[in-house]
Amino acid sequence: MKKGLLILFIVTIYLFFSCNNSFKRPVDKSTADTIYYGGNIITMEGDFVNYVEAIAVKDGKIIFAGTKSDANKLNGTHTKMNDLEGKTLLPGFVDGHSHFSEVGLQSVSANLLSPPDGPVKNIDELQKVLREFMAVSPIVKAHQIVLVMNYDNSQLKEQRSPIRQELDAVSTQLPIIVIHQSGHLAVLNSKALAMVGITADSKNPDGGIIEREADGKTPNGVLQENAFFQIIPKLPLKFTPEEVASMIQTSEAIYIKNGFTTIQDGKTTPVNIKVLPELAKKGAFKVDIVSYPDLVLLSKDSILRGPLMSKKYTNHFRIGGVKITMDGSPQGKTAWFTQPYYKVPAGQDSTYAGYPAFTDEKLIKWFELAYKNNWQLLTHTNGDAAIDQLIRMDKAAAIKYPAKDRRTVMIHGQFLRHDQVKEIMDADIFASLFPLHTFNWGDFHRQSVVGPERAENMSPTGWLLENKMKFSIHSDAPVIFPNSMQLISTAVNRTTRTNYLLGPKQKISPYVALQAMTIWPAYQHFEEDVKGSLVKGKNADFVILDQNPIKADPKKINEIKVMETIKEGKTVYKN
Repeated sequence: MKKGLLILFIVTIYLFFSCNNSFKRPVDKSTADTIYYGGNIITMEGDFVNYVEAIAVKDGKIIFAGTKSDANKLNGTHTKMNDLEGKTLLPGFVDGHSHFSEVGLQSVSANLLSPPDGPVKNIDELQKVLREFMAVSPIVKAHQIVLVMNYDNSQLKEQRSPIRQELDAVSTQLPIIVIHQSGHLAVLNSKALAMVGITADSKNPDGGIIEREADGKTPNGVLQENAFFQIIPKLPLKFTPEEVASMIQTSEAIYIKNGFTTIQDGKTTPVNIKVLPELAKKGAFKVDIVSYPDLVLLSKDSILRGPLMSKKYTNHFRIGGVKITMDGSPQGKTAWFTQPYYKVPAGQDSTYAGYPAFTDEKLIKWFELAYKNNWQLLTHTNGDAAIDQLIRMDKAAAIKYPAKDRRTVMIHGQFLRHDQVKEIMDADIFASLFPLHTFNWGDFHRQSVVGPERAENMSPTGWLLENKMKFSIHSDAPVIFPNSMQLISTAVNRTTRTNYLLGPKQKISPYVALQAMTIWPAYQHFEEDVKGSLVKGKNADFVILDQNPIKADPKKINEIKVMETIKEGKTVYKN
């Protein structure tokens, strides 16, 4: 009897362990969570195209990239085999420069863009869109103010900005602020001018201009650069936390849909530098957001000296450094050049070449503050005179506060001269260029801004390649939508709206354009050890495309679709 009970007990224990999955077959820690295969897998390692047959992921990291047969050795009971079915897998795109928070505002704004991105071709149509927007916008209804973005005088039939009387024709009851597509100037109606205290007695601030009517005194509604920037805090528009959260999450969704797994918020405002960390705490972000607060407005804020100023993310958020704007917009004719504009704007003499945001005496203090604290510094510089100033300030501040690996960034650098290339290379200044301008404003730059000869070498990616320099390319969203395929296409093709080939010597190959969207901007952000290429140990940040940009017809790259975006092994977008 006892022997029978003993046998029964042993059999019961055996059956329990053999039937319970957790004991039957422990999960092999050496197996992958997911294996991708069956497509064009481009590693972005090195200066030549390198494909692998398969890539394996575990716990959000790449654990293998190589042959399919070797990857199969990592195929365990719980491994998901993901057949790409001929599609292309790349590292997730890293945003070279944009304004993440402002893309959210754009998402609830009227569409004042000109074709092909919007309907506005003249001032009458701008007024019509404004009226239609005001009639349905919950933001306007709730806040009783009209703040909209992205008109572009260069694409309007009138070839000028609207003026206050033309916005008064839309409304005299509500304040209206219409921001230029560059973000460097705005037009206010009479109600808005009165609200922010701009009158005939108002003086031009340093680094800004209040445009005037024929009497030379009365503001015509257009505020340039610091004249515009200084009125922003005076606007009574105070979004609720729910409105801000909704806009920012909409913004993230736009980037993710375009394959970005790392997004930059360049020149974060005092309001948004409080909002973004709070959203991160709540787990609101699906991909990485790296913020560069406005140095001038936030230089004394404790957040710049706290734990978020780090090379590591906390809940997908970190502060990477600070940003300063040194000149304006070439299409707005406020960028600072060493030569006069090809066609000077109304009211300026023939020597007008734009203007700086700061004198050297004022600017050096901001450089020294950043360098003293070892904050990575992003510098908005469009015109060649502003780039000269960048080189001077960097040299002076670096002598006082030397560092081995600072990676100061030249943002835009659209009219970088050939002689300046070696200077920024010797100074270890990283260039984030803006070749999207060749399509959006290339014709206008040739015909009005700098003339045919100087326009040929705008955003000179070819010159940087000649010197074996890394660089990134960017959208500057919301200036231009963060359309990753259009960004790559314009860098490769450099054709304008009229299909003119602008600067053939500055064209780059599709592979180089992909480098400037992956491994090189990862380097720009001090993240090259964890992002930007497909090698063991790096984050499993991927984008899957329906076609291979390297093999596709270059003129059809902009038609390629993002099929899936994957952040640390998890799908965050699927077409």
